[in-house]
Amino acid sequence: MKLDPLNLLLNRNFRLDKNIYFIGGNETTLMEKISSIIIEKYRANDDVSINRIDTIDNFHLGAGLFENKKIFIGKNCKGLNEVNINNIKSTDSVFIFLHENSSKIKKIKSIFVKDNDGYLIDCYELDKSSKIKLLNEFLKLSKTKISESLYWFLVEKLDNKYIFLENSLNKILKLEKKDLTIDNVKKVLTLNDGGKEKIFFDLLKDNKKIVEVYREKILHPSDVNDVYYSCKFFCNLIIESSDESEYGKKIPIYLFKEKSFLIEVYRKYNKKKKKMLLKLLSSTENLLRKNADLSLIYGLRFLLSIKKITIS
Repeated sequence: MKLDPLNLLLNRNFRLDKNIYFIGGNETTLMEKISSIIIEKYRANDDVSINRIDTIDNFHLGAGLFENKKIFIGKNCKGLNEVNINNIKSTDSVFIFLHENSSKIKKIKSIFVKDNDGYLIDCYELDKSSKIKLLNEFLKLSKTKISESLYWFLVEKLDNKYIFLENSLNKILKLEKKDLTIDNVKKVLTLNDGGKEKIFFDLLKDNKKIVEVYREKILHPSDVNDVYYSCKFFCNLIIESSDESEYGKKIPIYLFKEKSFLIEVYRKYNKKKKKMLLKLLSSTENLLRKNADLSLIYGLRFLLSIKKITIS
C-alpha cells in the first residue's frame, strides 16, 4: 500500500498499523526523516530496541518472553522477495527498509504497492505544493503570522530537500515578529547557503584548516544538522557503491566540478573502511539526537573522524 510521506510529516496523529515500511525514492534526507518519525512513533508507545540487518534471507526472530519490541532497519537489505516478506509479516517486530531508487528494486516496490500489510513510502524532492503544505504546518504549530509577500517568497526560496527546508524554517521562525521581513529572512537564507554543506570538500586538508572552516561556518546546532546530513549523503554514496564505476554514476550532475575530488576520496576506501564509516554515521546520529547541547562539539569530531578513516 502506498503512503504519501507528507501524511507522516503533517499528521501527528497518523496511526502506524503495519509492521513493514519500505522507504524508497531518491531524496535521502526525507527518507531518513520518515524513518526517524516511524521509530519515534513506536518509541512513544513502547520500549523498543533498534537492530540493523543486512538480509532477511532465512530470517528467524529469537524472541525472549520479556524482551522489548524490536525495530529492524535494513539499508539496501538483501533477500527482499515475496516469500521472505510474507515470512516476517507474522512477527511482532517492525521492519523499516530504506532503498534509493534503482532498476533492481522495481519488482520489490510492486510487491508493496499491492500488499495491504505494508507501506511503500516514496521520497522525492519537495515540489511547490508540498512546500506550501509544510510551510502552513510550521506556521500553524509556531502560531506565527507573516505577510503574504514573505509567505510566497519562502515558498519560492526554501530548499527542495526536506532537512534543509526544516532547518531554515526553524531559524526563521525564531526571529521576533518585528524582524520577520523579506530582507531579514534573506540574510538567514544566505547564512544557510554560506557553504557549510560544502565542508566535506575540505576533508583532505589539514586538521587546522578543517577546524578553522568549521568554526567559521558552524554556529548553531541546526548548522550541525545541515553538515551531518550533507556529509551523510556523500558517505552513503561511498558505502553503497560496489566499485568506482557505480560510484561515479551516482555522483549528482551538479557536482561535476567536485567529481574528481569525490573519486579520489572513494579510491581510499575498502570494505573495512566502509564498515567503519557506517558505524560512525550511526553513532554520531545517536549522539546528536540525545545531546543537542553538545552538537557543535560532536559535529567537529564527526568531520575529523571521517578524515581519519579516509586517510588511514
